[in-house]
Amino acid sequence: MSVDVMIVDDSAAIRKILQRMLGQAGVTLGKVVEAGDGVEALERLKLQPVDLILSDINMPNMDGIQLLTELKSKAESKHIPVIMITTEGSEAKVMEALELGANGYVRKPFTSDQIKGKLVGLF
Repeated sequence: MSVDVMIVDDSAAIRKILQRMLGQAGVTLGKVVEAGDGVEALERLKLQPVDLILSDINMPNMDGIQLLTELKSKAESKHIPVIMITTEGSEAKVMEALELGANGYVRKPFTSDQIKGKLVGLF
């Protein structure tokens, strides 16, 4: 089964690394949609539905927490699993994301094994 994925991060390099690590984690990628922030992610999601979202927490314009709140408040996107990616030292942001419905999180720097571990049971 191939998985259509959206990767949301203000760093193009991190988006490419995540895409590569998903492949290394054994995920058969279908379409990969990239977005630089939450606003762009919501716009792209209207045009291309996805099966999984990996989102940074700290981004300009609309951060990952705001994006997650929007995603989980809409019938068309509340079912999409969301894994948060963070450099956040504060447990408060991570706990907030989990309470809002995130399916897990990984801290930067991350490994393909950590990504794989978060995907177990999602598909």
